[in-house]
Amino acid sequence: MAEPTKYFVVTKKAVPEVLLKVVEAKRLLESGKAPTIQEAVDKTGISRSSFYKYKDDIFPFHDNSQGKTITLSMQIDDEPGLLSDVLQVIARSRANILTIHQSIPINGVAALSLSVQVLPNTGDISDMLDELENQKGVHGVKILAKE
Repeated sequence: MAEPTKYFVVTKKAVPEVLLKVVEAKRLLESGKAPTIQEAVDKTGISRSSFYKYKDDIFPFHDNSQGKTITLSMQIDDEPGLLSDVLQVIARSRANILTIHQSIPINGVAALSLSVQVLPNTGDISDMLDELENQKGVHGVKILAKE
């Protein structure tokens, strides 16, 4: 019996450079900036064999998340308006907030979990996560589940 496919979510800095170049080559092909695979791999500096070896196994997080519900966890400082700022980041990404749970702050920090539905018109989830992580007063953004 074949082992079921397993997926991992890793940060960009943990991904080998060749895999990032495969993603870039795929983007060039999809956008029409490289009309052939040979041109795409030439522009990214990888071999055709590397492209073919990995093309079906690596993709940006956003590409595999549409129509899914993502549960996020983070710690936020107990500051007026910070929850609103977090929700605005998600709204700007055009994702749908399904649930919000915030704990009572302890020592000035509250635990926050959000369930977010990724819609067809939702922006790049990676960009949304980066913006959340860079929001002043937000700490430790993590993806808990993807359904």
